[in-house]
Amino acid sequence: MDSSKYVAFDVHCATIVAAVHNAAGRCVMESVIETKAKTVRDFIKGISGRVHVTFEQGTQAAWLYDLIKPLAAEVVVCNPQHNKLVCGAGNKSDRIDANKLAMLLRQGGLKAVYQGEASTRSLKEHVSNYEALVADSVRVMNRIKGLFRARAIPTVGSSVYQPSQRTGWLNQLKDSAVRMRAESLYRQMDCLKDLRKEARTAMLAEARKHKASRILRRVPSLGPVLVAQIIGTVATPHRFRTKRQFWAYCGLAVVTRSSADYEFANGRLRKKARAASTRGLNRNYSRRLKSVFKSAALIGMQYDPFQKVYAALIAKGMRPELARLTLARKIAAVTLSLWKREEKFDPKRLLQKVPTARRKRN
Repeated sequence: MDSSKYVAFDVHCATIVAAVHNAAGRCVMESVIETKAKTVRDFIKGISGRVHVTFEQGTQAAWLYDLIKPLAAEVVVCNPQHNKLVCGAGNKSDRIDANKLAMLLRQGGLKAVYQGEASTRSLKEHVSNYEALVADSVRVMNRIKGLFRARAIPTVGSSVYQPSQRTGWLNQLKDSAVRMRAESLYRQMDCLKDLRKEARTAMLAEARKHKASRILRRVPSLGPVLVAQIIGTVATPHRFRTKRQFWAYCGLAVVTRSSADYEFANGRLRKKARAASTRGLNRNYSRRLKSVFKSAALIGMQYDPFQKVYAALIAKGMRPELARLTLARKIAAVTLSLWKREEKFDPKRLLQKVPTARRKRN
């Protein structure tokens, strides 16, 4: 007799609503426990048989995954967007949600969210810290410019941020309260600038500990910051069987739609020659990686060897925005391939198809 138990958690800040189903799909236990490490461990240890656990990706997901992983046979952190489509109908409550998750776990109907490798957790935290400080810095800088623009004082360029010219800019503010606010924003900017430098140094030092850093740094247009972001997000390239899966994760996959694909001709079934219509790029993706490879494409457009790839695409008659997308996909594919095979970047292999693309136009 199968002794497996399927446990689903509906996780909140203070409490967790748990539902336990047996192998036959019957609910054998429902409970509400505190969101504390000891309470969760005791609850899992108290369940007999082979324990499978699931909960949705959220704020506590990484902490809960590390906590439960040594205690259960399987831990599935599932995609809440996918669950919304599957479980959206009918009434909703914490108890109902937990039971639906347990049912889907038993049926194998959940879409898992990758939780990363333990070896890259530290780098992931450094990358998140650096990106948050960059975003905060940009926000404060925009507020400084906005303060001057609101008083019809032009702020073209970056001179408004320079410490050597700060007194001149402050002297243009006649209101004492406005001047005090500007001084406060300048102090925030200076503090964030120092913190951002420290975070960048720590992030790059952590990235250099990984073998992948030496491989990816050889790819033109991928600087040290972009490489750190890639490693901290992807963790391992073996998550992706093909480049098309990686493109989808990076938000670079083209979504197509087709209908009535087949027809009968002379009594034989055949597929219609009509091409599928495109519907833009996929919407469920890593925002960080899409930004990384879009940035890499913008850099690659200006320097060899990717500049030649971009020029060949334009020569074929491709629109510039589509050529940039194609170049970003090319850089992503090269990155995945080199990382998987642990090979050095070879520009000759990259440019093998460029002459062919040019000849097609002639």
